[in-house]
Amino acid sequence: MDLDYETLVVFSKSWGLFYLMAFFLAVVVYAFWPSNRKLFDRAKKSILDKDDRP
Repeated sequence: MDLDYETLVVFSKSWGLFYLMAFFLAVVVYAFWPSNRKLFDRAKKSILDKDDRP
């Protein structure tokens, strides 16, 4: 099998696109998973609960 520059570029562009799409879908599924709602709600409100002064 002859691996030249053009072959590697086509391979990396196509599989890199699939990799990034899969990563994006995994992040979206994690963010909208029903059992993570409490975790994200707590994180959303925790910044407002602390009254730190500079």
